[in-house]
Amino acid sequence: MITLTPGKLWGLRRMADQQGIFKMTAVDQRPPIKGPIAAHLGVEQAPWDQVARFKGMLVETLQAQSTAMLLDPHYAIPHALGALSPTKGLIVTLEDSLFGETPGGRLSSDIDEWSVAKIKRMGGDAVKVLAWYRPDAGPEVNRAQQDYVKRIGEECSKYDISFLFELLVYPLASDLHQTKEYIEMKGKKADDVLASVEEFAKPDYGVDVFKLESPVNAADADGSAEVQAVFDEMGRLAGRPWVMLSAGAGKPEFRRVLEHAFAAGASGFLAGRAIWLDAFQAYPDWDAICAGLEGGAADYMADISALADAKAANWASHACYGDGGARFTPADASFRHGYAAI
Repeated sequence: MITLTPGKLWGLRRMADQQGIFKMTAVDQRPPIKGPIAAHLGVEQAPWDQVARFKGMLVETLQAQSTAMLLDPHYAIPHALGALSPTKGLIVTLEDSLFGETPGGRLSSDIDEWSVAKIKRMGGDAVKVLAWYRPDAGPEVNRAQQDYVKRIGEECSKYDISFLFELLVYPLASDLHQTKEYIEMKGKKADDVLASVEEFAKPDYGVDVFKLESPVNAADADGSAEVQAVFDEMGRLAGRPWVMLSAGAGKPEFRRVLEHAFAAGASGFLAGRAIWLDAFQAYPDWDAICAGLEGGAADYMADISALADAKAANWASHACYGDGGARFTPADASFRHGYAAI
């Protein structure tokens, strides 16, 4: 059974609505925004102000329907934090988007000069970390990824802040569809996704909420019993609250993924491109982008939020917290010990 400390409990509550459902918008993407801007302008690096401007628009147009927003330290926090309502949960990305590529697989690292402690000091409700993971990657790479996640979990425990952990399988250099893009891996194996979830659900990693990809390609989420069984197994292995990420899936495909996820016990979503990518296609027409965010993106957000209201599970009632649901008891020895050094 999982017992939550005050900071973790408060952070999780801040990220959800009053019914315990997470309806969270990701604004932390970097390559999926920087790449198209740079390509359009014919430059190697997208101008900071252009990337930041789009992120600011995302905060301004989508926060009303979001229970929390995921911001990155490079662009969204310096440009858009002032526009974020204090009534919304604040999740901050810690991992650098420039991962290390080795013959044995990908290696994650923190953004320079950022840490769990810094995110806690700035008032974040949760730390988000993405770890690329393949069970069949090189043993040294997997050990490094496991150690990285374990360190983040330990620091989140030390500073009493929620740890939201994102897992993504990826193509190795030997795979047919090898790419470094932040897109759903073609031909991914459900067993790789499930084995990854099983590994990081171990208590050593200290994960509070999983942000998970579909265990099957989004286009194959067809409502069948066979696909549902895979989602059910993923939820069982997670063993704690979890939400779905969109991984660049289209609007209809991601909605079908959510149907499966909610039936398997997911407590909501933390999505980005499925919500706002269509609007972003109008770049550099900022008026058209704004119209798209206020129109199609907002309509889609309302649709999947209504779906979550009807079918998602209250995170605080997850079986991992026992019969009484998510709570902490101030008289617990763990509470007294954990705060004695602060």
